[in-house]
Amino acid sequence: MTTDAISLRSVSRTYGSPSRRTACETYGRPSHNRNSRRASPDDTTLTVTALQDVTLAFPRGTFTAVMGPSGSGKSTLLQCAAGLDRPTSGSVTMSGTELTTLSETRLTLLRRERIGFVFQAFNLLPSLTAEQNVALPLRLAGRRVPKARIREVLQQVGLAERARHRPTELSGGQQQRVALARALVTRPEVLFGDEPTGALDSQTGREVLTLLRAMVDREGQTVVMVTHDPVAASYADRVVFLVDGRVNGELVAADANGIAAHMTTLEITPPAQPTAHPTPRSTPHPAPHPTAATGTHPEGQPC
Repeated sequence: MTTDAISLRSVSRTYGSPSRRTACETYGRPSHNRNSRRASPDDTTLTVTALQDVTLAFPRGTFTAVMGPSGSGKSTLLQCAAGLDRPTSGSVTMSGTELTTLSETRLTLLRRERIGFVFQAFNLLPSLTAEQNVALPLRLAGRRVPKARIREVLQQVGLAERARHRPTELSGGQQQRVALARALVTRPEVLFGDEPTGALDSQTGREVLTLLRAMVDREGQTVVMVTHDPVAASYADRVVFLVDGRVNGELVAADANGIAAHMTTLEITPPAQPTAHPTPRSTPHPAPHPTAATGTHPEGQPC
């Protein structure tokens, strides 16, 4: 029976920060951020809700892509699922371990030993060779670095012959493969990717995606990938869609055209209108209107 590598139950994440109203909010214009916003009664705090009551599971040995319009909560979902951020409410469980109750020290150890990360930026140290970059997580953890394991993961990503090369001697696709090998060296239970092919050309990106697909099919690796690219998402077993911080359906075994068509229906949906901030009663005069000659708004804030 398939078990879940990661499961989220009623997860919400809100952010609050001191609010200095922008011109867009002052004049009641809608914000381009699709996340819902709510002003506190005293108009001093702006609360942004990035995730709203999300319940979602990522089965072990599967490849899941997460998509949605800009500001839909994709990156926040990944960060909460991976233990990089704590949800405001709800629970995140990884193979029976509740992440939200762990101390920062234990959470750091869990991420180091059981989770792998691949980002759009390769984040390789330029002074180190490929094999030294791959070994870095083990060295930082104070663990012995078995050379056989380093060779194994470099072979796995097709770079066994480039082990002694530094990042400047490698192509973008090869650098991303090194980053992937580095994420795999600790044998993580889940591999998270945040736009892992975003900085690559289409052909090189397909090579990396084919590699991820093979890891799932041949080795049972669990992969969760945030992407905006329907072609990249088509390599996944399923695509989960987010809108305004909520799960808005999913597609299974879909091709790029089907995914792109579904994304289009999400992006043409009007975003939720933010609550307009009331003008503080202590303000004796209304704020000045935007300057017509320059086309800008007060304080230089774009809408």
